[in-house]
This record gives sequence, C-alpha cells and structure tokens, in this order.
Amino acid sequence: MTTPLRLPADPAGITLPALLLRNAEDHGDLPALSWRSGEGWSTLTWREARREVAVLAAGYAALGVQPGEHVLMMLGNRPEHWLSDLALTHLGAVPVTVYGTSAPGQVAHIVRHSGARLAIVEGAGELPRWEPLLADATAPLERLVVVEAAEVGEHRTYGSLHATGARLLDPEAFEKAWRGIRPSDALTVVYTSGTTGDPKGVRLTHRNVLVGGVALDAVVDFPEHVGHICYLPFAHIAERLLGIYLPVLRTGHVYLCADPAQVAATARELHPFQFFGVPRVWEKLAASVRGALAGLPEERRRAVEAANETARAHVACRERGEQPSAELEAAYRRAKEEVLDPLLALAGFDRLVWTASASAPMPLDVARFWAGFGLVIMDAWGLTETSGVVTANVPEAFRLGSVGRPLDGMEIRTADDGEILVRGATVCDGYLRPDGGVDSACDADGWFATGDIGRIDEDGFLWLTDRKKDMIVTSTGKNVSPALVENALKEHPLIGQAFVHGDGRSYLVALLVLDPELAPAWAAARGIEGDLAALVSHPAVREETDRAVAAANARLNRTEQIKRHRLLAEEWGPGTGELTPSLKLRRRAVLAKYQQVIDALYTP
Repeated sequence: MTTPLRLPADPAGITLPALLLRNAEDHGDLPALSWRSGEGWSTLTWREARREVAVLAAGYAALGVQPGEHVLMMLGNRPEHWLSDLALTHLGAVPVTVYGTSAPGQVAHIVRHSGARLAIVEGAGELPRWEPLLADATAPLERLVVVEAAEVGEHRTYGSLHATGARLLDPEAFEKAWRGIRPSDALTVVYTSGTTGDPKGVRLTHRNVLVGGVALDAVVDFPEHVGHICYLPFAHIAERLLGIYLPVLRTGHVYLCADPAQVAATARELHPFQFFGVPRVWEKLAASVRGALAGLPEERRRAVEAANETARAHVACRERGEQPSAELEAAYRRAKEEVLDPLLALAGFDRLVWTASASAPMPLDVARFWAGFGLVIMDAWGLTETSGVVTANVPEAFRLGSVGRPLDGMEIRTADDGEILVRGATVCDGYLRPDGGVDSACDADGWFATGDIGRIDEDGFLWLTDRKKDMIVTSTGKNVSPALVENALKEHPLIGQAFVHGDGRSYLVALLVLDPELAPAWAAARGIEGDLAALVSHPAVREETDRAVAAANARLNRTEQIKRHRLLAEEWGPGTGELTPSLKLRRRAVLAKYQQVIDALYTP
C-alpha cells in the first residue's frame, strides 16, 4: 500500500484544495508538474504550483468566474490546462474539459447543456468551433481565453489573464474562497464520449473522487511521491484521476506528455514506476515489441522465448495464490536479470511496479504476452459515473482476464440479465440537466446500472462480457459479445483491429485491419514487399488471414464464429472517427462508414 500522507480530514470530508495546501506545506520542495521545454523539462514544485494556481484563480475571478459555474476547456496535456483546472476548483467553479476531437455540433451541445459563459482554448485551430457560438443568441458563451497568443483577435490571452492575476492576487481572498468549498460540491463534470447520441454530463463531487482515490491507494503499493506520465485526454475520467486528482492526493509528480505519439519515447527516457494504458495502448506496445523480437537472431530469440515461459510460469503461480518453488523462483530471477530486464530497460519499463489498464476488456493474449516479461497488467474497471475505479486486480490477488475485486466501500452485483450494478460513495452525484439541476443515476436503493454485462466468480472477481448495448442478437435470438469474438481474432499478429457485426442476421461477419507494425514484419520475413494496401491483396497475406479466422473460430462456439470477413489496410483512430478519444471502438461510426462492405459480406 502507498505510504499514507497526512490527510487534513477524514477522506469523506476532504476537498482537493485542502490537499494542495498540505502538499505545499509538507512537501513544498518536491516536484509537482513537469513538461517539455526545448530539449529538457521545466518543473514546478508543489509550493510553486500552488502559487501559480492562486495567481490564475485571481485572473479568472477578475473575468467574473463565480462559484458553481461551469468553465469549459479545450486544451492538450499542457501546464496551462493542469493549473487552470486547479485554479477554477479553488474558486468553487467547475472545470469541464472538452475533447479536442469534438465536432462543432458536439461543442455546441456541451456549451448549451452546461450553460458555460467562458471557455479556455489552446489556439487559433480551435476558434472555428467556438467563435460562432459567441454570436449565437441561443448559446450562453460570452468569452474565450486563448492560450497560444498568435492570431487571437479580440479574445483574451492566457498571458494577459496571468498578468492580471499576479497584479490582483489577494492571498486572504484566495484562502477564503477555497475554504468555503464543501466535499459535496461539484469537482468536475465529465461528458461521456458520445459513442451513441449526445454526450451526457456526469457530475462528480470532491467526495466521490477522493474517497475512491484513498480506496485505490489502499491496495496499490507505490514508492513515495510516484511519477506519472500523463498523456490521455483530460476529458476522460481515467486521466483526470491519474493525472490530476491522484497526484494531488499522493503528492506525486506529473510528467505532461502533450503528444500521445511520444509516450513510448517518454517512457524510455523516464523509466517510470507506474504506467497506465487502455487496452489499445498495450496492444500497440506489444506489437512493437513483437516486431523487434522478430528481428533478433534465432539463438537470441529462443533465449527470450524461454525466459518468457519462465516468467509466465511464475505469474501463474502468483495468480493461483501459490508460492513459487525455490527452483522456479531462482529461474525467474535469473531470467529477469539476464534476459527480461535488459529488454524492458530498452522500453523504459524495467522499474515498473504497477502496470494497469481499464476502459475496455483487455485481450487475454495481450495480458499473457506481458506476463511473459514479468509484468502483470492489473486490469481494473469503472465508469465515468463511478469516478473511475470500482474493481481492480492487485499484486496479491489477481486473475488475468478479470477486472478484479471491488475496492473498499464499493458493492457490486448482477441483475437477472447479467448487467452489473454498483453501489458506493464514488457513484456520481448524477447527470447534469440543461437547467443546472441534477438527475440521479441510481435507483431508490442506491444501485447504479452500469450498462456492462458480466459475472462474479466464486472468489469475488468480476469478469466483463461486453457493453449491454453492444451485444449482438442474431436472427435466431442468440446473444453474442462482439468484444469476445474481436479479441479472439486479434490474437493473430497480422490482425491489429477487428469489428464484428451480425445483429439481426443469421451469421457473423468481420472487418479486419492489418497491424501496421507486425504485418510488414511478417511479410518481410517471407520475402513479400509492399505497403499495407499492397499486402491486403497479396495471396499469401489473405491465406494467412483466412487461417487466423479459422483458428479463432475453433475456439468459439458455433453462434460466435465468423462466416465471412474483409481485410482492410487503413488503421482506425480518433482522427478518422472510428475510435473514441480514449481508443474505444465507435461501432455506429464503423458500421456507417463500411455499410456497403458489410452488406456485400451478406450477399451470396
């Protein structure tokens, strides 16, 4: 468990500003926030960070920001975002981050729904989505603050706001403002990513978030003041928790990674003690490692494979709750020292004590791949509505493929149809209404229906099946989890992404996307040349893909088996609309984009 720091009150009675004060008083010289600056890093200590928060709070107060009002932000993972978030919180305002990939219609919906008068945006690139709302009589938006000062026209710049705050800062007024905040007050509103329909605003309180954070720390053993590479969008509950709230709770050190494409390079530089990635991130990292291993000389590759098997045997003992034998323990230590740790060091993963995933079911083959390096990805589960984590695997009790057991204070059960129900202090205040009110997300007994289907085993571990709304019901009335089938298909290294369809049909079909890293390596090893588009039509690639589908079908029941498929070269992503910003599949978007292709798969 993480070494407990001084808490200013019972966890249920804490606010985030109280923790920031503790950090400045007890650990003021420790690093709080770092970001890229030229060839190196710029850093603020906790004392300096709190001073910056106070200055910005004065600047936003001078703009008329009031307690309880929503302020929107469309910024990347940069210090202005992190500091403004905390500054608004200290005023009693409610920071709301909007995904940078949001379409103009989604931005307009959030502006109207939240009633926000102020938005903070990164630069000129965001203005076309926001400026029309300033002139729209039906939208409440009154003003924009622009962080990057070039070409901002009449808008207020972040620099001028900071200067105003430095001039007007009244320390006594700053302290008085945050001390009036109650644990039951809103800490943030997180808008769901809108995989179906308009995004919903989930209202989370200080108590929701901090009680959950303390419960998570009770089961995770971190070094003191642990660092965190912050690269996921702050609009997602996972990064709000990991990149803002938990570091304030733990007095951690946040490394802002503004470009998610640089996260692997950042890990190689920093050698972190913890790393979180959604399943797609772990899949991509695994593909990269597999590609590198494929290029090793045969003797070296066999040594790595032998070490992998030893590590998996060691992990399997721990998974069963058994003590590894002295012989296995010695073999594992030897494999780590001589083979695995030097390889992990190349990726910056040699010091990891906590590796985790959430947001979607982790493919079991990916979890087993990393177990071969001694890394147990502690899959966890939760939703925006539950302030993040509800259940988690921990080093002392885990099951690969499950999402662990409930944290202290959380209850889970399943309804008759398998839907998972949750009750506890971290369940959100409710869904924001356009009139500023809140609709409860729970039933009369306090249970929140999550929309996820799963089962709880005899040892209390939760196993996810799929989202209830994503379950396929075939024309014969059979229920199929598309995620289960897709993960089976992706076990072959050629297949990087998969989409399964069959709702209302007599059989399932699949769209398969070649892995952009492993497919070229596979082809090169067989003397096949060409880009992904060329590989899609190559007979050898198509034959191997057919074998991959057949192998997956052999592990699935008859209803789950794929009858026909189409191979694609274009990788799906948030920028092209097939994935959410948190890298979950937008099934409706994929179906709409490839409707003709899918229809052809059902044409005799």
